[in-house]
Amino acid sequence: MGESVRIGVDLGGTKIEVIALDPTGRTLARWRCDAPRDNYGATLRAVHDCVTRVETEVEARGSVGIGTPGALSRVTGCLKNSNSTWLNGKPIVADLEHELGRPVRIANDADCFALSETIDGAAAGAAVVFGVIVGTGTGAGVVVHGLPLHGPNGIAGEWGHNPLPWPEEFELPGPSCWCGKRGCIETYLSGPGMARDHERATGTSVPAHEIAARAAAGDEVCRETLDRYVDRMARSLAHVINILDPDVIVLGGGMSNIDVLYEAVPKRWGRFVFSDAVATRLVRNVHGDSSGVRGAAWLWNRDA
Repeated sequence: MGESVRIGVDLGGTKIEVIALDPTGRTLARWRCDAPRDNYGATLRAVHDCVTRVETEVEARGSVGIGTPGALSRVTGCLKNSNSTWLNGKPIVADLEHELGRPVRIANDADCFALSETIDGAAAGAAVVFGVIVGTGTGAGVVVHGLPLHGPNGIAGEWGHNPLPWPEEFELPGPSCWCGKRGCIETYLSGPGMARDHERATGTSVPAHEIAARAAAGDEVCRETLDRYVDRMARSLAHVINILDPDVIVLGGGMSNIDVLYEAVPKRWGRFVFSDAVATRLVRNVHGDSSGVRGAAWLWNRDA
């Protein structure tokens, strides 16, 4: 199944996007609809309808991969940790397989992002890739030799809910995180995290994208906020390099559009990496907002 057409589904909290790819990664068809919030049955039917619409357009039946926030529990087989809370605790794989009449593969949306950028994106051909999404939240996925790494707990790459490494005294105990802990990387490196840091330092509320723009234009106060952000990202990614030693780290999400990161962060991470030199590359994504849905399609790239 799916040798000629791969269907990817991005099952988000506000939208469902479906894409059909040919074996070269060329987009054959794409469809998007609003996600039925707080209604599990309607969500399953919406996925079915979107997949059917795309397959009708390309006149072919394909393999189906699903990307969604959260992960599959190895204990129950149900979804967990999803911010689309009406999906949590549900046997979503079995139910979608019944709805679609075929096997499906499901992975975290950050895993799908990392896989997309590994197959034919910014990290094409790299052996070990760490794909980071820094936007309203902060997540990551790991791909090794073209296959996403899930782990026995289904949480490989959950980088954002570890504490900020090598914290300065003024950074302790750190902001409260929705996960119940304090000082998580997400509370510093997400867009809202940067905005909160700026407000704590200045008393002024400014969105992250505007802070970056003002810093680029020479605003000294915004430059200081951005400098703290760069330093924290350097420490956080150095921690990953020390553990995983990836060939490439790919940035995605809204914060990946800050141009200075790609030069400034690698200049700083060296003093935290346990090596005499750092060969890991930090790169911007190629596929942008399409990486998640493309990566879902590529879950059928190999038998795994």
